[in-house]
Amino acid sequence: MQAAGEEAREEDRRLFPARPLIGVSIAVIRDGRVLLAARANEPMRGVWTLPGGLVEAGESLAAGALRELREEVGVQAEVVGPSLTPTEIILRDEADRIRHHYVIHPHAALWRAVEPAPGPEALAVRWARLDEVAGLSTTPGLIDTLREAFSRLGQVAEGSAEGSV
Repeated sequence: MQAAGEEAREEDRRLFPARPLIGVSIAVIRDGRVLLAARANEPMRGVWTLPGGLVEAGESLAAGALRELREEVGVQAEVVGPSLTPTEIILRDEADRIRHHYVIHPHAALWRAVEPAPGPEALAVRWARLDEVAGLSTTPGLIDTLREAFSRLGQVAEGSAEGSV
């Protein structure tokens, strides 16, 4: 866990970045549902998304996704295949300066152990079918990422398994 001073420096580094920051997320699927977390921090506080965060130096994308999953919601999962199609998030301030710029590399995964619980970076967690996600306030590109994750895992988005995974 980071000390308050370290957290402030980390947030400063994320604001008005000189270059895009590399992030990861993870679509954990269990019984035809995906694990979502409501963001506890800005940007987009309260919006539903996948667990994830920034990649650390020397860390592979998949390892970073699994680490963020454990830190945010305590879940253990198994990544299936390489990362999915990246999502770019660019947020500007009132003067049109780039306030945040993230390139997120999402991963598809199968739930393996531990029931999710909100950690310091999640206000709430829930399992949702793809059709339920459409009615939620979500991060940009989430629905497309989820469709790709369900397809990767060979599962029908409405909840039934199709073929072997």
